[in-house]
Amino acid sequence: MKTRNHSSVSEFLLLGLSEHQEQQPLLFGIFLVIYLVTAAGNMLIVLAIGSDPHLHSPMYFFLANLSLTDLCLSSTTVPRMLVNIQAHRHTIPYAGCLSQIYFFLWFIGQDVFLLAVMAYDRLVAICYPLRYTLVMSPRCCILLVAISLFLAHSYALTHAILLARLSFCVDNVIPHFFCELLPLLKLSCSNAYANQCVLLYWGGALTVLIPLLIVVSYVRIVAAIVRIPSASGKWKTFSTCGSHLSAVCLFYVSAIGVYFIPSAADSATKDRIAAVMYAVVTPMLNPFIYSLRNKDMMSALRRFLSRCAL
Repeated sequence: MKTRNHSSVSEFLLLGLSEHQEQQPLLFGIFLVIYLVTAAGNMLIVLAIGSDPHLHSPMYFFLANLSLTDLCLSSTTVPRMLVNIQAHRHTIPYAGCLSQIYFFLWFIGQDVFLLAVMAYDRLVAICYPLRYTLVMSPRCCILLVAISLFLAHSYALTHAILLARLSFCVDNVIPHFFCELLPLLKLSCSNAYANQCVLLYWGGALTVLIPLLIVVSYVRIVAAIVRIPSASGKWKTFSTCGSHLSAVCLFYVSAIGVYFIPSAADSATKDRIAAVMYAVVTPMLNPFIYSLRNKDMMSALRRFLSRCAL
């Protein structure tokens, strides 16, 4: 029986989104455009909110943090994939793989917690409007973001530490475009029971408990909206949380496609497509979701771009 876990693998081979060489230039172009749009869109959201006093409210404070997290999430996976495609070398060092998993899980966790915090913000705004300023004070907003950061960091660090204890002996091929947790656990030649337990409990919290809290929040929000007498008042109130609800649905539908839908042994392609949706496409779409349907956000963006053009 082994007394020490030791990894003899110095690097992992990432198969990417396609193993066909003739498709690599097209993939490079598509994901370069996606990354540039993601970076530009999320940075514009952060800068517009930070520079416009009209948007210095809890809702936009959380949105700025979500945009910054989305930018970091996309930067964790896409640039490395682009470099690998351009260099025709689809490998990543062992330490680099663990680092990528750590940061990816951190930002994914932060995304999940921020979506829950934003649902709570909308709950207080709609159900307790007279107490909103008192409840969602600047101190409370900063505390909620700090707690989200701490929980997401704890989630990522726990997995990173447990992964570092595993042995990877022979097989080093990851059928993915980045170092994803589940494929890496399958490659381990040592006992990964502790990793699986942590994945079960933390994964349950992030993909069951947090969505349940969001659903409960929206049930109460809908109940409050139904009591509003006028149809225009109902629509105006619901429109304040429509963008958030769209972002939640987009994120969780794609994530559930990876972790909860039973799949066959040859379903690596399905997993990669689902991962592209929640890890790459969602961070790109969130700025459009939150800005195109929000007049205040659009006005702030126009004012910011006008100042930049002068």
